[in-house]
Amino acid sequence: MTDAAKTMTGHAPMKGSNSLILEVLGPKAEAFLLPFGALLAGLAAFSIFLLFVGKSPVEFYSLVYKAGFGTAFSWNNTLSRTAPLLLAALCVAIPARLGLVVIGGEGAIVLGGVAAGAFGMFLPGLPGIIGIVGMFLCGALTGALWIGAIGAMRFKRGVNETISSLLMAYIAIALMNHLVEGPFRDPASLNKPSTAPLEEAYRIGDIPGLDVHWGLVIGIIACIAMWVLIERTTWGFAARIVGGNIRAAQVQGLPVGLLMIGFCALAGAFAGIAGMMEVAAIHGTANGSLASGYGYAGILIAFLARHNMIAIIPVGILLAGFEASSGLIQRRMDLPDATILVLQGFVFVAILLSETLTGRFKLFQPSAGHSQ
Repeated sequence: MTDAAKTMTGHAPMKGSNSLILEVLGPKAEAFLLPFGALLAGLAAFSIFLLFVGKSPVEFYSLVYKAGFGTAFSWNNTLSRTAPLLLAALCVAIPARLGLVVIGGEGAIVLGGVAAGAFGMFLPGLPGIIGIVGMFLCGALTGALWIGAIGAMRFKRGVNETISSLLMAYIAIALMNHLVEGPFRDPASLNKPSTAPLEEAYRIGDIPGLDVHWGLVIGIIACIAMWVLIERTTWGFAARIVGGNIRAAQVQGLPVGLLMIGFCALAGAFAGIAGMMEVAAIHGTANGSLASGYGYAGILIAFLARHNMIAIIPVGILLAGFEASSGLIQRRMDLPDATILVLQGFVFVAILLSETLTGRFKLFQPSAGHSQ
């Protein structure tokens, strides 16, 4: 029966089952397969690099698996590194839903850690739970102010948020170095300048049964909460409209400025909490180790997860496993400690290239002919 005959008889054209599957699963399949393919491409490109320098890719990836996921100890090490990575990735993914590319989470992490360490140093003797909550709030507020300022500059002055966030990250690291080596320095810290060690009551312990601190739970809860905020609330819907078309959002009367500044501040708060967790659960002091690159790794995780808050969790665990393997690779393969950073660079370039392919595969886009 022709389309004209169908119209005359009053029967609407029926969509084929293949078209229905594409409409339902096509975008989701593309959102998964493109980053996954980019990850494989990045790993393949890095394998060629290893062959070029005379190293075995098979040995490299077997060591990555062994050190990151092969044993219970490896899993504990990986999950301990996951917490700051999840929170750092949220610092990138949340503004990204408004169309903002904020890559300065490293600055909020180090300043959040310094703020938490300063709280513990200047306000000792408080009950443990009050001290921990105080450090938590100091870290979150510091990170929120730092990244929120980037959103404010973007909205009020049109300053490019990518450039400003990156430059402010370097400023934050310099400020951190000045504070821990100057006004906040513990005189007893001779070889490695740092703030005074936290009281034991201010330290965050491990999850029962695991050698992993509670930051992992906070990171997972934060990812789930942000998914609910973005995908299931009116504020999240408004943010996605701003990210899709800022002019349309302004025409509709949405508070674009409030959304930009508020969501950037929220993103910065999570990065500040990551710094606080590093101080209260890992180092016990604020020192130069806070600038460990978690903020930059969070960029890769957020892009690899396509800014999906739930997808950040497994991707963060995967990248944490890579991070956990750096020491073993250095010892066994005589490669520099920065080798994992090179691997992340290859993957990140592949991810950026894959972004240009979004919507270009007809396989994931049902054509008009399929809807007949």
